[in-house]
Amino acid sequence: MSGYNLCVIDSILLARIRARLEVALAAPLRTHRPLLVEHQVAGWVDDDRATRLAEFTDVFSVRGDAVIFVSGIDTTDARTTALNRVARSLAAEGRFSAWRNERYAVASEFGAQPWFLLERAAACFFGIQTYAVHINGLVRSVDGMAMWFARRSPNKAIDPDRLDNLVGGGIAAGHSVADTVVKEAWEEAGIAASVAALAEPTGSVDICREQPDGVQRETIFVRDLWLPVDFVPACQDAEVVDNRLVPLTEAARLVGNEAGRDLVTAEASLVVLDCLLRHGAIVPDIPEYAALAALRHTANRCAMRRRVPLIAPDSPA
Repeated sequence: MSGYNLCVIDSILLARIRARLEVALAAPLRTHRPLLVEHQVAGWVDDDRATRLAEFTDVFSVRGDAVIFVSGIDTTDARTTALNRVARSLAAEGRFSAWRNERYAVASEFGAQPWFLLERAAACFFGIQTYAVHINGLVRSVDGMAMWFARRSPNKAIDPDRLDNLVGGGIAAGHSVADTVVKEAWEEAGIAASVAALAEPTGSVDICREQPDGVQRETIFVRDLWLPVDFVPACQDAEVVDNRLVPLTEAARLVGNEAGRDLVTAEASLVVLDCLLRHGAIVPDIPEYAALAALRHTANRCAMRRRVPLIAPDSPA
């Protein structure tokens, strides 16, 4: 129920949120080569990573302007097998975060027949398009609308000890959005499947940015889940160590943090911003509104800077 005794976030705090997220979600600046499959872009790699991939001569042909699979590696199974071998070699060199034993399906669009499956830890190295789902855990009370945050375990490979949405997770190969909602809601907050199924789809947000291990290109499907006032999250898998329920003004303040232990992950910050916009806590007639709303889909304007070909277009490939 949007607008239920709802606060409005002040312009000073909104300017801080905008400044922080414009930096955190900035588009890649370095040049990249597309990883091509069937003449379509499956990923993006920078020069350093392309140089390393060129050493796998039985898997890749690295040209001046693209990376392609060599002849014979032309089926889903063949690409998956070859990439698993490459990924394990790269992981042994310390080029990834912790190996997950979980694969992402890489395809022309979400749900399409995959070109290949790739270990999750290798996603940024190859710059593949990934998908996730995040749930805003929301509560209505006499004091207004509030939101749950989760604190990630200090042992997490990515963003340890940072604040996050109540529930969130990548969508692994073979799983749907609905599957992932139910799985992650139970594991991270102890929410029963029957309750998780009530989460309302509200759209998506997109990310395209450089990370230490490559390029993160991710679409996050967002859902709102209204929870009882007396609900208390109970993590089942040790990935969350604490939770807090805060009013929307405090949620906005947390998203605006640029440092300290209460730093919210960039992904969760974007999901919270989207929630604040949709529920009217950020009003449309303020100067920051258009810029804040546009942050939700920066990937739509993320034109990767392509590597200039090293050979003339009419030269033999």
